[in-house]
Amino acid sequence: MTAPPFLSIVIPAYNEQDNFAAKALAKVTRYLKPRKWSYEVIIVDDGSTDGSIENIQKFVAQNPHWRLIKNPHLGKAQTVATGIMEATGENVLFTDFDQATPLSEVEKLLPFIKKNYHIVIGSREVQGSKREKEPWYRHFMGRGFNFIVSLVALRGIHDTQCGFKLFKTAVAKDLFGRLVVYSQKPEKAAFTGAFDVEVLYLAQKQKLRLAEVPVHWKHIKTSRVNPVKDSLRMFVDLLRIRLTDVLGGYQSPFDRSQSPDGR
Repeated sequence: MTAPPFLSIVIPAYNEQDNFAAKALAKVTRYLKPRKWSYEVIIVDDGSTDGSIENIQKFVAQNPHWRLIKNPHLGKAQTVATGIMEATGENVLFTDFDQATPLSEVEKLLPFIKKNYHIVIGSREVQGSKREKEPWYRHFMGRGFNFIVSLVALRGIHDTQCGFKLFKTAVAKDLFGRLVVYSQKPEKAAFTGAFDVEVLYLAQKQKLRLAEVPVHWKHIKTSRVNPVKDSLRMFVDLLRIRLTDVLGGYQSPFDRSQSPDGR
């Protein structure tokens, strides 16, 4: 029986023609090829309409250990969740297609997995992190959102929204399988949302070991984010997460016997 790969890498995709042309996936392959540990890369397309899916499909066919899953348009939460549920590795990382945080930054996260942390999240806010080319208003709004998150839902986490998070796979499958606010439903727009908050909220409720690690992040210009509209909806979703908890919607703690080390 073939041993599972050490790391599964989940990359959500939605209308990525510009990022594909910028050779974002080539950067991933350049990092992975010399690694001594085994891996798989799972790209999950969220119903792209810009023709990028054809380019991605050709790229995947030329690279061993890569595969493509085609989803209907359900939003980023369920795009990531699909990849998590399909992962076969011991550990699973989700990272953005544009590689705003380069995949090589996983080297900063992996030592914490080896120390038996269940979750390790990349952060743009803790000491030692580095941001590049971020517009002032995006930084201001990000800081404001994280402050609200700390008041409404999560304490002790400085950056919930960085799209670079590493999990023990059994833990990730359990957490993403418990999403309520971000459970499967169609999306009309390219909405990223606050699904990271719901995942981390569930992790804190279950007292899982979590580390927040500084990473290098570069702002990649996109027209898919509507700062005002998206921020308002994310705030509403924060309230829905708390309400779901109050009403008993999050039940049954994680069975740690599912984890390979039982911790």
